[in-house]
Amino acid sequence: MIQYILIDLDGTITDSQEGIAKGIQYALKKMGINIEDLNSLRRHIGPPLRDSFMEYFDFDEEKLEEVVRCYREYYEEIGIFENEVYAGMKDLFEKLTSAGKKLIVATSKPELFAKRIMEHFDLAKYFTDICGSTMDGSREKKGDVIRYTLEKNHITQLDQVVMVGDRFYDITGAKENGLASVGVLYGFGDRKELEEAGAGQIAETVKDLEEILMNM
Repeated sequence: MIQYILIDLDGTITDSQEGIAKGIQYALKKMGINIEDLNSLRRHIGPPLRDSFMEYFDFDEEKLEEVVRCYREYYEEIGIFENEVYAGMKDLFEKLTSAGKKLIVATSKPELFAKRIMEHFDLAKYFTDICGSTMDGSREKKGDVIRYTLEKNHITQLDQVVMVGDRFYDITGAKENGLASVGVLYGFGDRKELEEAGAGQIAETVKDLEEILMNM
């Protein structure tokens, strides 16, 4: 029986595309790269920001730190709240907590930002902890965030834990730590991505997710 549910934030709890995409657009413009189509920046939602910038723009270490600084300049003041909770999410959390499940956020977003978002949307009250990455990049890969989450919360019975997320990073991070996983299709990933990563189950909607989690 699953007792602990680790849940990704961007693309799983909230639709954060607008704020993240505009922050990336702002940062890239500071670096002399103009991106008009915000939808083309969806691919950057999910992975650690440094990894994503390195993969697609091949910045050296100095430029990488500068572009991350510029992104945060926009995001922490404006982009963080260009964001909305997926419909049905609060109802899901109420049902899961009423059923005795312990909910914990596990996100590659900096923990400081994740806590602000969860408190802003009055969601923090459903969670026993909110765990994320560090600002300096020393803990940002999803596998590392999940490991930190388990250790911080003294969770050792891994067969009682499931990771929920919308990207393959969530699924592979769960596998690295010996956890079951559920992928969701209403976020920024797709079925092919989640299946290839090895998701144990896949939910198309928030209602599907509720049914899966209540029966695990």
